[in-house]
Order: sequence, then C-alpha cells, then structure tokens
Amino acid sequence: MKLVRYGVRGAEKPGIVAGDGSLRDLSGVVGDLAGEALTAEGLDRLRVLDPMTLPRVEGEVRFGPCVGRVGKFVCIGLNYADHAAESGVAVPKEPVVFMKATSAIMGANDDVVIPRGSEKTDWEVELGVVIGKEAKYVTEEDALSYVAGYCVVNDLSERAFQLEGTGQWVKGKSADTFGPIGPYLVTADEVPDPQNLTLWLEVDGHEYQRGSTKTMVFGVAHLVSYLTKFMSLQPGDVITTGTPPGVGMGQKPQRYLRPGNSIRLGIDGLGEQRQRVVASS
Repeated sequence: MKLVRYGVRGAEKPGIVAGDGSLRDLSGVVGDLAGEALTAEGLDRLRVLDPMTLPRVEGEVRFGPCVGRVGKFVCIGLNYADHAAESGVAVPKEPVVFMKATSAIMGANDDVVIPRGSEKTDWEVELGVVIGKEAKYVTEEDALSYVAGYCVVNDLSERAFQLEGTGQWVKGKSADTFGPIGPYLVTADEVPDPQNLTLWLEVDGHEYQRGSTKTMVFGVAHLVSYLTKFMSLQPGDVITTGTPPGVGMGQKPQRYLRPGNSIRLGIDGLGEQRQRVVASS
C-alpha cells in the first residue's frame, strides 16, 4: 500500500493511493497514520479495504509528512563508504547515531527555509524506515518484521552548525523544515529488498546524488537491531539511514543551498519530493 497524509498543515487526513493512481480518503476508517494504525494489525485493517470504494480526493492536494505524531527521528551518519570518503572521515566501525528534532518534520513538497545565519545548508537524500511495532533487543534476523514501511527523507543539514564550533550534529540537523518525509509511506510488503533501491537528488535540474542502498555500510536490518540495544523503538518512529555521495559539502568547490533553489529527489518505488528553498523570515 501507498499511504499518505494530505491536507493543510497540522490538520492532515489519512489517505491511500488506489490502483488507478487516484487518491482516496481514509479518514472514515482511521484517524491518522500514527501509532496503532502502523502496527501489523492496523495495516491489515487497511489492507482488506477496496480503495476504489473510498471517497475520491479531487484536485491538487498538499502531501503532509507521511507519518503522524513521530516519537523519535533517529538518524544514521556516514553510512555509505563513498560519502564518508567525500566527508574526509574513515568508514565507521559501527553505526553513527544522532537524533533530529521532530519539529523539523514537514511535508514532502513544503518549502525548505534557510535558517538565520546559515551559509552552509546542504541536502541529503535518504531511505527512511518507519517502525511498526515496539522493538527491544531485536535480532538482526527478525529486525525487518518490525518495519511498517519505507519513505523518502531529505536529511537537510547546516554544516557550520553541525561541524564547526562545538560540532554537535543535532544542531545542524534540526532546523524547522529540515526533515521532509514522504510523500508516501510504502508498506514493507511492497519493498521486498530495502537493500536494492536507487536514490537520487538534483538541485536546479542538476543531478548531484545517485546511489544505491546496496552500498550501505550497515543495512536496514542491522540498523534496527543495533538501535534496539540502546533504546526501544515504537510504532511511528522514523530511522533515516544515511546518504550516498554528492552532497554540497563534498563538491569542489563546495556548493550550498540558497533562496530560489529548487530540490528534487526520489527513491525507486517510494515517490519523489520537490522543495523550493526560501529565506528565513
């Protein structure tokens, strides 16, 4: 299933993409795509529906974040060897973990706002993993059974905030609008191999990133298992799994986002995002 949350910011409704590509309203069936609705039982209740019998959503709509009420936004850094190389650091021996403020989350096509004082706002296309049941001390063999689905994430970053001064990654990752997720939450049954997906990103029509999840240092199953050694994961938590090479910081000379830029990014089968870059008010 391709599930969405659509409508005005803060009042999004749940929806599903029917087989003919039309958007159908799920608000008469489920209150939101969050928490219990993302468990196996919750998704099974949606899976038995015939989307063509649901109300059709007409006209253009805003796609909100594809998951509501995200409890944790957990990020993995330097998870592609070639991205580590362009960043000038060694490939990590175990996953690099940091958190991104949930207030950074926004819809897939909402404007990206450059923070005040920023000179080094950067892009990162990433595979997002949405948890579907509580996970504690999960084995790698069982880890994918805890995944509700997958989505596109743009892990926007302000490199000076992230790496200069006290160098705390969360500062460079958490500005408002720095976490577009969606447009779709694609359920795990439609992604048989999360380690075989092409992901790409372009700015103003120029492609900077193209890679494959095949080249992750640590795959999705390993990451889910690893994280549950240190924290429990709940339905609706989002893990974003690292980016391939081609970020602005890695360009020669370096290239960063400016007001007026347009960003387009996507992952096989998971849809595309389009963002306009604007200045902070």
